[in-house]
Amino acid sequence: MSDTRELRLVSWNVNGLRAVMKKDPSFVEVFEACNADVFAIQETKLQEGQIELDLPGYHQTWSYAERKGYSGTAVFSREEPLQVIRDIPCDGLAAEANTEGRVCALEFPTYWFVNVYTPNAQNELARIDTRMEWDAAYRDFLCELAKDKPVVTCGDFNVAHNEIDLKNPRSNRGNAGFSDEERESFTRLLDAGFTDTFRDRHPDLEGAYSWWSYRFNARKNNAGWRIDYFLVSDDIRDRVRTAAILNEVYGSDHCPVELCIEL
Repeated sequence: MSDTRELRLVSWNVNGLRAVMKKDPSFVEVFEACNADVFAIQETKLQEGQIELDLPGYHQTWSYAERKGYSGTAVFSREEPLQVIRDIPCDGLAAEANTEGRVCALEFPTYWFVNVYTPNAQNELARIDTRMEWDAAYRDFLCELAKDKPVVTCGDFNVAHNEIDLKNPRSNRGNAGFSDEERESFTRLLDAGFTDTFRDRHPDLEGAYSWWSYRFNARKNNAGWRIDYFLVSDDIRDRVRTAAILNEVYGSDHCPVELCIEL
């Protein structure tokens, strides 16, 4: 298509935006260095009006949790979205998660951009039922959007899909983020018509992680997990130019992930 252009898209779970603003480098310095067309963040842990971000040339789209200091997402885009969706159609246990600011879906002329912070199944899989209901509702939501135009979805999906996606798969089997239920649910999402861009580009690359525990020198030892993703509709898979993990960026227990794609 002659009117396509290459876009640089970045996603980062900041684990508290106000904290990252005070780090060295600060969030704004990381943001400016990335020079992204769209920059998505998760776990802002903010309510409206709690921060003033000066990002010249960008439209700011926020989704806040009802609970203070918890969850939350945001998207900063050079282009103004045609519309924004902050809730996904759901009921039951997933409805509670829907009040936690977990989605920012922005419609642009040629694609949907959807930022998500997936609920954590928690210790002993205490929230696994909520997680499974959320996954099903989110999958249906993306599939509905994809009927209209191609979808790019990114964020912290809180699951390492396969054994290659975490340092210690054997000892973590069945734990939150690497339970059979969560892994199978992520497979169902891909099977519904979406491509894991990083693994598609780097099928055999080991040691590529986006999250590390703050304990046991995990980041220093690269004992991590790949739980942050860019997924795209299968019909735009061939437009992906690069998919990368920006593991040189500090400031959170996650590092940013990046996608360059023609849209």
